[in-house]
Amino acid sequence: MIDRAIWIVLDSVGIGEMPDAELFGDVGSNTLENIAKATKLDLPNLYKLGLGNIDGVVHLEKVEKPIGVYGKMAELSNGKDTTIGHWEMAGVYSPKSLPTYPNGFPKEIIRPFVEQTGREILANKPASGTQILEELGEEHMKTGKLIIYTSADSVFQIAAHEDIVPINELYRYCSIARALLKDEHAVARVIARPFIGEPGSFKRTANRRDFSLLPPNKTILDLVKESGKDVIAVGKIEDIFCGQGITEAVHTKDNMEGVDQTIHYMKQKNTGLIYTNLVEFDSSWGHRNDVQAYADGLMAFDKRLDEIMDAMKDTDILIMNADHGCDPTTESTDHSREYIPFIAYGKGIREGVNIGTRKSFADIGQTLVEIFDLPKLPVGESFYTDIKKD
Repeated sequence: MIDRAIWIVLDSVGIGEMPDAELFGDVGSNTLENIAKATKLDLPNLYKLGLGNIDGVVHLEKVEKPIGVYGKMAELSNGKDTTIGHWEMAGVYSPKSLPTYPNGFPKEIIRPFVEQTGREILANKPASGTQILEELGEEHMKTGKLIIYTSADSVFQIAAHEDIVPINELYRYCSIARALLKDEHAVARVIARPFIGEPGSFKRTANRRDFSLLPPNKTILDLVKESGKDVIAVGKIEDIFCGQGITEAVHTKDNMEGVDQTIHYMKQKNTGLIYTNLVEFDSSWGHRNDVQAYADGLMAFDKRLDEIMDAMKDTDILIMNADHGCDPTTESTDHSREYIPFIAYGKGIREGVNIGTRKSFADIGQTLVEIFDLPKLPVGESFYTDIKKD
């Protein structure tokens, strides 16, 4: 019997371009393997679980007898961002991509935003988060104008210095933007991007907050909560799902705090889901094309897997997967349309099972539905019968 899932999303840790990568400008992207080709990538625990044995993997270490369940998954939805990826794994299919703004946001959004916030804006264009601070951070500090920017993803980002715009005021501005960005302009996320420091040494802080769309249908989170079990969100999970289907949440400043909080909750009396997002792979290293830091971050997480596995109860299942790619070895600093790796481990499932290449991230949510004996989700195929012990 399994009564709790520890579900960890390694944000952006993709494992190879999907067949339609060309449509997204991502030919050649392979986050994990390109990092392994570029620098040392020693991941003994993940290899032991079967990461290198996933179909099609060439540059990661294979083991003779993996102790985990392993495979990879294609994204069925039309996108490659955090929201669509997490929604799909939880049971939401998004056939239409969410709106993006390669030329900036239109006047019908910006004009009422300025009127309602009382602040003029700077930028209004796609940009790297660190570069836009170098370009406009000083002007923002002198004028109080908000830095509005986007990316290849469906996001409306507001950057402001914490000494110029207090955090709660920045969050209020994000709420104003979220209310304006609806219907045809319903972006996946409005993101608060506070920063500190002086010109030439600006630094984004851990007070980031995401204001997401509500999922359009019930997810595995809702079903678990409605069954009377816990849904504990660690990291930005609460933001991604707008708090929907969550019983308790904690935000974290980095990957290691995310691991700390996950282990903390594992040691408590709870059932259902502990759902964690480790965002630094994406936000700190993938988007900044920092190959070595990304590799170091993967190895740091791998070392802590010992603690996570030691904290597991006999009735736990550990699930690890990504939500998209963000290959730091390519010229692009954006997300990449990639397969995601999947690994599972626990006393209640078999060892060394290759689930192959799945058609949708939603197979994860549907498998959890079967594990917890809940009503089926509208998308996804369970593979629980393939992995459960007799």
